[in-house]
Amino acid sequence: MTDSPTGTRVPTALATKAVVGNGTNWETLSLAARNLAFNNVAAVGPEVAREKTAVWAAASQVLRAQHPLHLDLPYAQGARTQWDLYPALDPKAPCYVHIHGGYWQRGSKEVFACMAEGVLACGWSAALPGYTLAPDASLTQIVHELRTALAWFDTHASAHGIEGPIVLSGWSAGGHLAALLLGHRRVVAGLAISGVFELAPLRDSPHVNDKVQLTEVEIETLSPMRLLGVNKSLSIAYGTSELPAMIASSRDFHAHRAHADLPGNLLPIVNQNHFTILDDLRLSNSQLTREILQLAPHRSKQTTSN
Repeated sequence: MTDSPTGTRVPTALATKAVVGNGTNWETLSLAARNLAFNNVAAVGPEVAREKTAVWAAASQVLRAQHPLHLDLPYAQGARTQWDLYPALDPKAPCYVHIHGGYWQRGSKEVFACMAEGVLACGWSAALPGYTLAPDASLTQIVHELRTALAWFDTHASAHGIEGPIVLSGWSAGGHLAALLLGHRRVVAGLAISGVFELAPLRDSPHVNDKVQLTEVEIETLSPMRLLGVNKSLSIAYGTSELPAMIASSRDFHAHRAHADLPGNLLPIVNQNHFTILDDLRLSNSQLTREILQLAPHRSKQTTSN
């Protein structure tokens, strides 16, 4: 048994089940195979990943230029601890909060702003928080920063035209963070996209852990698979063309929550890989955007955001 931060004891056997997929035992893999199991850039090819990121960055630059009034709002003293807010015409419309990915060491709200396009077209507000990246911040600090970000949002977002409930989402590392932060009182539901929910295997992934430097305490206390889940709906999405370990991570975490009778759909997005799955968020009638709309306690009519 292992203790969660809430004092609830979680069965270790359930928390540390194999996440490689295809029935593979993690302990039998070579170190090289363990490293590749979660290397999403290597899986699609570095050039493909760079091109996709460049497309997002260009689209995000356009979006930020179109909505310049509530950008780079500091919630703490760090250079990256800022919010970008995109309020809807209706202050009480639900707000989609997207936490960017990059294995806690890459990415920014400036690159991923375009992930708000789908919900903005449906009359929602949207918001993206930044956070300090590894190795300048540990995973413990990153989680603390984002808790601080949500506390700031709870107090100050209404002054920027956002009063509605939060549907919290994130991709990759952001999917992991969204699962951890689901319990915040302003958050009504969540969507975790292509996350890693058991951190132990990442100790054997130099492309991640050379900078993140996970500690045993962090693996125990910041792995959602080891924690008592929050009784709010958390939909879990993955691309069917992702790495087997990434697919297994999402499927195992959904099973973990279902075992505890916690609500949330499992969403296999057909023929999408770890990067192309995000394009769904840019469309107003995609599978992921429709799921987000259904997670809110009420849905706004289509309007144009500020």
